[in-house]
Parts: sequence; C-alpha cells; structure tokens
Amino acid sequence: MDNYINILTKLPLFNGISKDNIPILLKRLETYIKSYKKDEYIKLSGDPANFIGIVLSGNIQILTDDFYGKRSITSSLNKGALFAEAFACAGLTTLPVDILSCDDTDIMFINSDKLFSSCSNGCEFHHTIIENLLNIVAKKNLMLNQKLQYISHKTTREKIMAYLNDQAKKQRSNEFTIPFDRQSLADYLGVERSAMSAEISKLVKQGIIETNRSSFKILKHFHTDN
Repeated sequence: MDNYINILTKLPLFNGISKDNIPILLKRLETYIKSYKKDEYIKLSGDPANFIGIVLSGNIQILTDDFYGKRSITSSLNKGALFAEAFACAGLTTLPVDILSCDDTDIMFINSDKLFSSCSNGCEFHHTIIENLLNIVAKKNLMLNQKLQYISHKTTREKIMAYLNDQAKKQRSNEFTIPFDRQSLADYLGVERSAMSAEISKLVKQGIIETNRSSFKILKHFHTDN
C-alpha cells in the first residue's frame, strides 16, 4: 500500500489531503489492492457495486452489452483513473457493466459504504474526499456527453473525424496517439470495425489523415454536420 502513496497524492480524489493523512484515510475506508492479469475480468455485471476503484497500474475497459449481445466500450482507463464511482454515488446495489483488465493491472478498491457514512472521528479530510468525488463525477458526465456527440453523427466517417479532431484539440497537436486499438475504437464509436477500417483507409488515400496503429496525424480540416 505504501508504494502507491506518491501516486495517490497526485490524483484529484485526494486534492487537499496531505500525504501524511492519506494512509489514515485509506485505513478508515477499508481499502485494499488486488492484482489482475491481462484479459482478466475485474468485475462482472451483477457483482455488488459497493466499491470505488482506482487504477494503480495498467489499463482497464468498462464494457456493456446490448440486448443482442453486441459489446460496447463505455470507457478505457489507465493509471490514476477512478472507476465505478457513479454507480456508488447513485446507490446501485449491483454493477450494470463488466470491467476488464487490458494489461497486468493493480487496482485499489475503496469501500463506498464507509466513504458515504459519517466519520466517527469527524475528520476534515473525509469531507474533502467526498467533495472531490462529486467534482470528478460531474466532469465525467461532461465526457460522456462528448461521446454521445460522436455517436450522434450520421456517418462512420463523421464519427471518426469528430473524435480525431477532439483528440487533436485535447493534445494541442495535429499529431497524437489515441488510447484505443482499432477494435476498441470501433466499439467506443459504436460502429463496425470493418466499416471503420474502410473509412480510415479512404481518409488516408484522400490525404486527410495519416495513421500508424494508434498514432494519427490530421493533414486537412474535415467538417462534420453536427
């Protein structure tokens, strides 16, 4: 646990909490760390939603299946990311998603029941972490709205370029790397991989983008309808 304190001090969840107080808080919140192998499920839909997770190392994906069994990636998260906090805040008793480890991964679990119950010690940093959590949830809602904007575009090409344009703005460069492989990007945008790959090939041939695996370079502005 002590090996990860330096990581935790840099996370938004622990803003305003001193490094010395973090171990005290973790103990009161009954946190524990568990390791997972690549492609191992961390949690499954239907499991108890009485936790908040922190990715200490590796990468994970949040997955959902529709009525017909089609899988969609809700989000892809790496070191330092928080997950399942929205379910805990909403008071859900079971998870509505699967959580998959994409690499060898270390996860810290926080007991959400302990987090949301009043602290018998009246510690100020317990109140601080709840405020930080609400701020994180609000920001993630904004990110979800952004994904909905990608999906709302009519064509696969528009969805791809809307996402790539936003990545360029976010990374402040027309050359950037995205956190998805081809299949994961297709799942995230809600499109068929074959159709997406065909559109990416067309965009390359038309001189609009260059790409190598997860690296992209936007060469020309592409206007979308939305």
